[in-house]
Amino acid sequence: MADDTQVCVGAKGEADNLGVRIGAIFIIFASSTFFTLLPIVTRRIPKLSIPSHAYDFCKYFGSGVIIATGFIHLLQPADEELSQPCLIPAFSEDYHMAYAFTLISMMLVFVCEFFAYRLGSNMLSKRLGSVVHHHASGHNDAVQEDFAEHEREHLRRAELDQGTHGSLDGNDKQLDLEENLDEVSMGYLDTSELIGVFVLEFGVIFHSVIIGLTLSTTDWDPEDGDKFVVLFPVIVFHQLFEGIGLGSRLSLLPSSLGKWSPILMGLGYAIVTPIGMAIGLGLRHTYTSDTPTGYYVTGIFDAFSAGILIYTGLVELLAHDFVFNKGMQNAPLWKVSLNMLEVCIGIAIMALLGRWA
Repeated sequence: MADDTQVCVGAKGEADNLGVRIGAIFIIFASSTFFTLLPIVTRRIPKLSIPSHAYDFCKYFGSGVIIATGFIHLLQPADEELSQPCLIPAFSEDYHMAYAFTLISMMLVFVCEFFAYRLGSNMLSKRLGSVVHHHASGHNDAVQEDFAEHEREHLRRAELDQGTHGSLDGNDKQLDLEENLDEVSMGYLDTSELIGVFVLEFGVIFHSVIIGLTLSTTDWDPEDGDKFVVLFPVIVFHQLFEGIGLGSRLSLLPSSLGKWSPILMGLGYAIVTPIGMAIGLGLRHTYTSDTPTGYYVTGIFDAFSAGILIYTGLVELLAHDFVFNKGMQNAPLWKVSLNMLEVCIGIAIMALLGRWA
């Protein structure tokens, strides 16, 4: 076992070319900030607006990026890190623990999301009164829209039954009720959308710290394809594409959340990887990832992040955008096919980047 342990004992990082590494921090921050905030800013400033199909491309392309990141850039490396021979047999020999941590992560996200949505729905129902309170359960956007339309139809029929001699006060009450139904329908959609974006934000931030830490402690060796010279541009593109995907989702957040919230959330994502890089540079004389502790930390973090992004990508993004989206169900076949192709393009590009990082 002692011989196996030596496999995981690496030399402490010296962080060659420190000036270049410091410059890389600002390059990643600038590129991540620009491409994350681009969809948010252009959507809020009419003079900078871009065609709607460009937003659609960013949205669905970003969904593919998130899914591929979870499987290829997180789950597969986590399995390698937690299968090193220097780890205890429960990790290195008996079981692929990365998949266990990923499943745990996915179930934790599911449970937290369920109760968060339940709490948000209850708060919304109390704020709007007792209207359709018993319909507050469920996470199906199309069902909520259909229910609201069903209630409006009941109101229209009641108006016809009463005739045109109804009082002005009655008409006002009917109008108030219709407005409440509209607010209920949009409220449920907002709750679902908010939770999904918050889960996505948490997932990408969670693993971005490890990305920055890994990059800043990677050896400088142009002749080794796994080293800094090759890894740095790959990470730049990774953060760029992931930023586009996140920014396109943040740009769609409801205005009730506040006009600065999407921007602050976008900046939060952009700054996390540089923070991880700065931490790595600060610990470059004491930290190395090629140790049991390093493998445990990065492997478990990657596995948990993989679970978050896989769940978010498949459930919050794909399922809500295609399966439970009434607009998508009624959209022309060419548009649905185009949006699916955009998802596949995002998956393919991130899968290709996985060849190097």
